[in-house]
Amino acid sequence: MLTASEGINSLKAPFVGLIEVYKTIMIFVDEVTIDVKAGTGGNGAVAFRKEKYVPHGGPAGGDGGKGGDVILLADSNLSTLLDFRFQRLYAAEKGVDGASKDMYGKAAKDLILKVPIGTVATDLDTGRVVADLTTHAQEKIIAHGGRGGKGNAHFASSTHQAPRYAENGEPGHSLSVKLELKLLADVGLIGYPNVGKSSLIAAVSAAKPKVANYPFTTLIPNLGVVKVDDDPTHTFVMADIPGLIEGASEGIGLGIQFLRHVERTRLLVHILDIGGQTGRDPLEDYRLINIELANYSQKLADLPQLIALNKIDIAEEDLITLYTEHFDELGLATYPISAATGEGTKPLLFAISTRLQEIPRHVPASDEVTYINTRNTASGLRQSRRGRDWVIAKGEAEDEYVVSGASIERLVAMTPMENEHAVTRLQRILERNGVVTKLKALGAKDGDSVRIGSIAFDYIDEDFEEDDDL
Repeated sequence: MLTASEGINSLKAPFVGLIEVYKTIMIFVDEVTIDVKAGTGGNGAVAFRKEKYVPHGGPAGGDGGKGGDVILLADSNLSTLLDFRFQRLYAAEKGVDGASKDMYGKAAKDLILKVPIGTVATDLDTGRVVADLTTHAQEKIIAHGGRGGKGNAHFASSTHQAPRYAENGEPGHSLSVKLELKLLADVGLIGYPNVGKSSLIAAVSAAKPKVANYPFTTLIPNLGVVKVDDDPTHTFVMADIPGLIEGASEGIGLGIQFLRHVERTRLLVHILDIGGQTGRDPLEDYRLINIELANYSQKLADLPQLIALNKIDIAEEDLITLYTEHFDELGLATYPISAATGEGTKPLLFAISTRLQEIPRHVPASDEVTYINTRNTASGLRQSRRGRDWVIAKGEAEDEYVVSGASIERLVAMTPMENEHAVTRLQRILERNGVVTKLKALGAKDGDSVRIGSIAFDYIDEDFEEDDDL
C-alpha cells in the first residue's frame, strides 16, 4: 500500500516530462516578431545673433542632431531569441535640438539589439530580407535614424538674409520585423524521432545532446563541430534537426518549428533505423520525410543526401545488404553505421567532408539589400531617376485629395506648421515641383482638402509670389 507522499509522487510523475518539454521550448525561441523605430532627428533652431559690438547680427540657429539607428549585432554568446519574446517595441533615441549661436544638437545613441549568429531579419511589409547575420560581431542597420532639421542659419543667402524658419527633425524609419534563427550548419541530420540523430552527433563531436529511447527526446536543434582529421579544411558543423514526422510541414509535431534550420545546410544525412526496434519501415520513413521536405521548400528537397543505415549492431546482415542495394539503385551513397558503438562512422565522416568540398557555402542574400533613407533637399523634393516620386489621388470625400510619396511626406513632416514662414516656404516648394499645378489639373477648387501624410490643409487657387524676406 502506498504512503501519502508516494501516492502524490506517483500522480506527479506523468507531468514531469511535459513540464520539461515546456521549459525547453520556452528557453529555445527561434522566431519572434518585433517593431523597431529609429530616432527622429533633432529640430533645427531659429535664432539671431545679438552679441555686443556685432552690427546687424544675423541668423544663428544650429541644426538638430541625427536620430539613433536601430542595429542588429550578431553575438556568438547567444543561442536563442528568447529576450525578444517579452518586449515588442524597440525605439532609438531622438537627436538633440539645435540651439542659438550656431550650436548643433548632439546625435543620439544608436540602439543595438544583440541576436544569435544565424539570425535573419525580414521586413513584414515588403517581405525583403533586411539583415542576415552569419559571423560574430557582424552588424546591420535595419532602421535609419532621421537627420537633424536645419537651423535658420542654414537658409541664409545674399537675397535671404534673415530667414525666420527652421526644419523639424526628419522622422526615423520604422518597420515590423520578423527575426528567425537559422542554424549555421554545414550538415543537417534528418530522420524520424529516435533513429539515432542525437546519438550520432554525440559520437562524432563534443556535443552532449540528451539521448533516450522515446520519441521527441530532442526538443531543440543540437550543433556539433566534427573534426575528421588533422586537416582544418576537413572540419565541419553538424546539426541534428528534431521532430520531423509525417505532417511536420503542416504543423504536426515539432518539425515545422525546426525545418527552417535545415535551410542553411549544404548537405543532408538521412538516418534510417534498420535495427527493427521502432517497428517502422525504414523505406517508408525515408519516403515520408522527403515529402515533408518538399512540402516545406523545394530547395530543401533538392539538397544532396547521404544515407546512413543506423543500428547495424543489432540489425540482421541480410537487411543491411537489402537496404544498401535499394539505395544504390537510386544513385544514393549508403553508409551502414552504429552510432552507439562508433562502427562505420569514420567512412561516413570522410564521405561528408569530401562532398562538402564540392558544394559552395551559403551566401547571405542581405548583402544585396540596402535600405535607402529618402532625404529632402533644401531646394525641393528628391527626384527619382524616372522623375517625380509622388502621386495624387482622390480621397474618400468628394472634395479631398491625397498626395503621397516618401520625399513629399517627409518634407511636410519636417515643416513646423505653427511657423507661417516655414509654411510659406513649403507652399513655394510644392508649387516649384508641380504639385499645385497637378492639383489644379485634377479639378481642385478653393476650399478643397489636401492631405499629405498626417497633415491636411485647404487648397487655395492663387499664384504664389516669391518673397525674399522669407
